[in-house]
Amino acid sequence: MRILRTLWVRLTLAFALVILVAVGTAALLANRSADAQFRQYITHSGMRGSGSGIEQLAAYYKANGGWQGVETVFADAVFVARWWGTPADLQRPAAAFRRLDIMLADTRGKVVYDSTGQSTGKRLSARERASGLPITGADNGEVIGYLLASVPTPQDGLEPLELRFLAELRQALITGAAAAVGLALVVGALLSHSLANPLQQLAAAARAVASGNLKQQVQVKGSTEVAEVAHAFNEMTSALEESATLRQHLVADVAHELRTPLSVLQGNLRAILDDVYPLDKEEIANLYDETLLLSRLVDDLRELAQAEAGQLGLNLRPVAMSSLLRSAVERFRPAADMKGITLGLEMPDELPLTEADPDRLNQIIFNLLSNALRHTPEGGRIMVRGAATRRGGHDDIAVSVVDTGEGIAAEDLPHIFDRFWRTDRARSREKGGTGLGLAIARSLVEAHGGRIWVESKLGQGATFTFSVPVIVPADDEL
Repeated sequence: MRILRTLWVRLTLAFALVILVAVGTAALLANRSADAQFRQYITHSGMRGSGSGIEQLAAYYKANGGWQGVETVFADAVFVARWWGTPADLQRPAAAFRRLDIMLADTRGKVVYDSTGQSTGKRLSARERASGLPITGADNGEVIGYLLASVPTPQDGLEPLELRFLAELRQALITGAAAAVGLALVVGALLSHSLANPLQQLAAAARAVASGNLKQQVQVKGSTEVAEVAHAFNEMTSALEESATLRQHLVADVAHELRTPLSVLQGNLRAILDDVYPLDKEEIANLYDETLLLSRLVDDLRELAQAEAGQLGLNLRPVAMSSLLRSAVERFRPAADMKGITLGLEMPDELPLTEADPDRLNQIIFNLLSNALRHTPEGGRIMVRGAATRRGGHDDIAVSVVDTGEGIAAEDLPHIFDRFWRTDRARSREKGGTGLGLAIARSLVEAHGGRIWVESKLGQGATFTFSVPVIVPADDEL
């Protein structure tokens, strides 16, 4: 019973049912139509012969100038026998010859005679008029009426040869229908299997993903809908694999970054317990600094996780970027002076307003300036620039932090905003920060609907730039 529940079997059975109904109906209608048309053909061919009723009707119309009283013509048994009988039938009573249902209509299609008495006075449809025999005048050949005749009973009036023809026609229809059904079933089974096979591959791949194999990819084939599902599945597994890889790297990075300060704490505490180091304020201050580093690292990780998950709350309001930049430069100027670094600011007197969280914007600028200070040697220069720009039809505010440090190698540029990435692997944590500042800056910029990028060449310094949208004034403010 399980095989009956598979999709391709159900599709095949559905195809079979539809095909049987369609072919059976078509064969039945074709048989009935062929039977009726053949009988009509036999009837009409008999009436077209020399001395047939058509000629008598044309002669009557000419003699009387119309069809009034035409029923007297149809009452003649010999007239009917000439249409549908044999020479022997001429000796039989008139009632025996009434094997035809006959209607006669004038040139406008109005029925002037009906052997059944049901349609007299009615008007023929265009289809009925087309199926009738036109009666033409003997002199000018114009149509003077239409004659319709039909055999009321299936076997009445047909010769054995004609009945044999109908039987063979019926058999040919049955044979053709059976062959069509068989061929259609084979094609339907193949088509059903081709439709179901990609879905079976998808199911197998999904089970493999559920078991932990995220490298699964399926062929994009089949109908448009199935191909779209396969393409979406491949994108999903690629995203899952990338996410799993990032998660593994994050766990490894976090473990590595936490191990260093923890090792320092454990080693120093062990040394104090073993009386290697004296228990004085200087040593306690060193241990306290390590706890601050741990706390900062944990806070940065939590903030980065919230930003990447879209759960970082932003207190958005109109912000004057020019005021933020002036304040940030003044806060960093003492640190720059201590290192012998020139810190400058270039921007218009006023920049457009942006809708942002001022604390988060300060954090972005702080991270970029901190990074520039770490990588700029004594005697170097850091320049902060602000300007209004236009990108993709939208107005932005672009802020750049330009330093004259050692620069960034081309192979390191794609990773510069990755968490825990350092261009100098030998740089200590104490001098190199947590390795999360630029990653946090990127997440905060993107949370504001902006973007951040870096331009640099090794030995020629670096330029970090971020942009955020300008507030669009309402129509009544323009």
